[in-house]
Amino acid sequence: MLSRIAVIGSLCLLSAMVLAALLAPVLAPVLPNEMVYPAYAAPGPGGVLGADGLGRDMLSRVLYGLRYTLVITFAATTLAGAIGVSLAIASGLLRGWFDILVGRAFDILMSIPHIILALIVLAILGVSMTTLVLTMAVLQSSTYYRVTRPIAGDLSAMDYVEVARLRGERLGWNLFREIFPNMVPSLLAQYGLGLSSATLFISSLSFLGIGIQPPAADLGGLVRENALALSAGRFTPLVPAACIALFCLAVNGIADWLVGHFSERPES
Repeated sequence: MLSRIAVIGSLCLLSAMVLAALLAPVLAPVLPNEMVYPAYAAPGPGGVLGADGLGRDMLSRVLYGLRYTLVITFAATTLAGAIGVSLAIASGLLRGWFDILVGRAFDILMSIPHIILALIVLAILGVSMTTLVLTMAVLQSSTYYRVTRPIAGDLSAMDYVEVARLRGERLGWNLFREIFPNMVPSLLAQYGLGLSSATLFISSLSFLGIGIQPPAADLGGLVRENALALSAGRFTPLVPAACIALFCLAVNGIADWLVGHFSERPES
């Protein structure tokens, strides 16, 4: 009963956050970059959540920041899963030099701290939505590869995969029709963790000043922009930080339930 309540709560919370991000232009009282209040105005006269250091409405900033964070998070995590899982299954099927080459490449990628590698790549290529998503996707794909490669190796040795090979089925068929459907529970768990880690990663980059660039800001950038508000007795930075935490909790709650649901087996 308790787990069911937790899952329903997680679904409602995640749905509300996604809906708020999608409807940000409608829900935001003013434009996010419009200076309409005194600096660090208190909630009430300064809007529902008050104002930031430049007098911009914090509710509008948080709604648009949530939109940036969710778009980058879902895009990077989905692309990372596509890269990592496809290469893992291909390595399990082809083996030989391809397996060794891909495995060593991911070993090198995982040996370098991701935050440092992201700093270097973004400093060279410049910061944009495209470079952020691609950089995060490549870095995250190593985790997907390491999680799914042993599973893909075991599944590729199954009789039904060998029968498909003998029928003359191509690599694409074996990838997406024979092996991938049997990896769903593990992938659901990893996708949930990937969404959480991607949210924290983009927030960390923005907090360091190399994420979404001003005047736009994601949730991590909003925490950075309003850190000094704490010394003025305002809770302004805590709102985007709470959004990050709530999103991660909601995603992990749903992922845990999905894994348990797909892993259930009828008793003999």
